Amino acid sequence: MNKIQIDIVSDIACPWCAIGYARLELAMEQLGPEYEFTVHWHAFELDPAHSGKGEPILPALAKKYGRSEEEMRANQSHMMTVAKDLGLNFDKLQERLTCNTFDAHRLVRWAGEQGQQTAMKQALFEAYFGKAMDVSDQNVLLSCVEALGLDPVKAKQILESDQYITEVREDEATYQQVGVTSVPAFIINSKHLISGAQEPDALVQALQEISAESA
Repeated sequence: MNKIQIDIVSDIACPWCAIGYARLELAMEQLGPEYEFTVHWHAFELDPAHSGKGEPILPALAKKYGRSEEEMRANQSHMMTVAKDLGLNFDKLQERLTCNTFDAHRLVRWAGEQGQQTAMKQALFEAYFGKAMDVSDQNVLLSCVEALGLDPVKAKQILESDQYITEVREDEATYQQVGVTSVPAFIINSKHLISGAQEPDALVQALQEISAESA
């Protein structure tokens, strides 16, 4: 049995992070029973300074990248097509507002202690990209918690406290210090970096090569 540890650095507000994980899932399925995978998610914020009311995503992206709204719309439309082919719900990708994702990362950390880290990330992706819900809003976050069958009372206590603040900040700093500046980033066996939402076949080849090297 080949054991592979995958640390995924990502943000809930990053569409390519959702696509990248869906592609990774396909790669892991292709590799089948010969491999045993352990997946851990780590926090990254695309817009850590975000506060207050969110802006419509298309003009916000146009301003951020110095492009036209039409270009951003085309870019987002392409992502919607890619996502649909992977079975992801990106129906409201162009209707969402910018938002702060720090509290969402805190809940991902908490969910990880209960073996529900990936499920929480996926629920948050679905809420933000599929339903254009504000994933900085406590009620939205608690609805994701409830959907997974986790304890909303405990989650509310966490959100109203400083729990996991230090852990998330340290997590972010750790990967910034090793040079992760864009997401998704996949660190394999704490040593090899795969950047971006690679196609499943490319991921299969990379994981096989890394596994062979580690053997």
